[in-house]
Amino acid sequence: MMNNPRILIAAPASGSGKTMVTCGLLRALQRRGLVPASFKCGPDYIDPMFHTKVLGTHSRNLDTFFTDEEMTKYLFLKNSEGADISVMEGVMGYYDGLGGVSVTASAYDLSRATRTPSVLLVDARGSSVSILAVVKGFLTYREDSLIKGVILNRMSGMLYPRIRKLIEEELGIKVYGYVEKLTDFTLESRHLGLVMPDEVADLGRKLDGLAVQLEKTLDIDGLIELAGSTVPISSHIEKTWMGKRDGTRIGVARDEAFCFMYEDNLELLKELGAELAEFSPLYDERLPEGISGLILYGGYPELFAGKLSANTAMRERIRDAAAAGMPCMAECGGFMYLHDIMEDMDGNEYPMAGVVRGKAYRTDKLGRFGYIELSPMNSQMLGMDVGTIKAHEFHYFDSTACGDAFLAKKPLQDRSWRCIQGGSSLIAGFPHLYYYSNPEAAGRFVEACRRYKKDKEAGGRNG
Repeated sequence: MMNNPRILIAAPASGSGKTMVTCGLLRALQRRGLVPASFKCGPDYIDPMFHTKVLGTHSRNLDTFFTDEEMTKYLFLKNSEGADISVMEGVMGYYDGLGGVSVTASAYDLSRATRTPSVLLVDARGSSVSILAVVKGFLTYREDSLIKGVILNRMSGMLYPRIRKLIEEELGIKVYGYVEKLTDFTLESRHLGLVMPDEVADLGRKLDGLAVQLEKTLDIDGLIELAGSTVPISSHIEKTWMGKRDGTRIGVARDEAFCFMYEDNLELLKELGAELAEFSPLYDERLPEGISGLILYGGYPELFAGKLSANTAMRERIRDAAAAGMPCMAECGGFMYLHDIMEDMDGNEYPMAGVVRGKAYRTDKLGRFGYIELSPMNSQMLGMDVGTIKAHEFHYFDSTACGDAFLAKKPLQDRSWRCIQGGSSLIAGFPHLYYYSNPEAAGRFVEACRRYKKDKEAGGRNG
């Protein structure tokens, strides 16, 4: 069993300042000479990008819908190894989980699964004694709430000592400080959530300033002590998916337009024996040398539609590779890029890769949102007929060619639909897949790439 010091920053609701406080705390821990690891509860891509900007190392997602308790603990232990302290950022309200009617897959559920003490970040703007009612409700809603402390956000420094005294005396829980209303560090939003870290002007300076401010008003030493009080945990996972490296290379699109990817997905592909070669559909004219598979993850291609379309050389390379039977997986923004035509945010149409015969177009509403379980409808799709794969969707764009290769089912609801373009060498659709929910499915993709490589080499020898 490993003792990994850890805390989880939770809140009563979205918009309470979790990302801001998590980033500031991570930088403050670094300033003390510690090596933190960071995690995001749930499927979000953008919050971990901010963590990554702070730390210079990749943040990871932990999600108790995507993975069961043992796999969740395995991923935490694997990715916190060598860290002095781990900081997890919660999702939505602390108890908000599947379908809005369950605590499953909530921040509380992650805290419970990993035995992590939670600190409740309460937005104190416009209230005083009523804060106690909010805190008491969260403490008592579950007997094992695992809430071990409170931080008050947007709190007056003048009022704080009195409110802190009330909370600690009446509720018996420690208050680890407060955060004044900060104007120099605000995170703007767009249609899919927060803006990207690279879009925040002078982010490094702002993060340093945020850390300095938190060092003045938060009990950082107390939070470190709380993290160190955690009980050791272990995971009983047999890694049956490990593969042999044989030179199978997979090209992974990665740039400003295609940046929504789970680092653990990439790590699993490597564990399965694949070598990964990144390329940019925005800037590169050629695919990486020697690849036998392609992956295009999501992002904001609609913001770069003109530039993506203007790179005709890359569009042609991808179209030719797909036509030659190279295995290809594409998710959401990557799926949109594979279409004949894609609209930008203003409704302008641009030619794209032409792998998927249809048009990706904008809508005025959220098309799909939330977790799904995907079941393949036949065995032809890269051999991925190995049970369900867990995924999530979050997109305002739609397609004239969504596909019907998989059945998507909403958990805890009687709703299902067909989706995803699928074939012997292609899986492309709006859902974002989480590979550790079914490592064998990811293994089938790597195996398809391996077969393509061998067939190509054999063809070259015979020629």
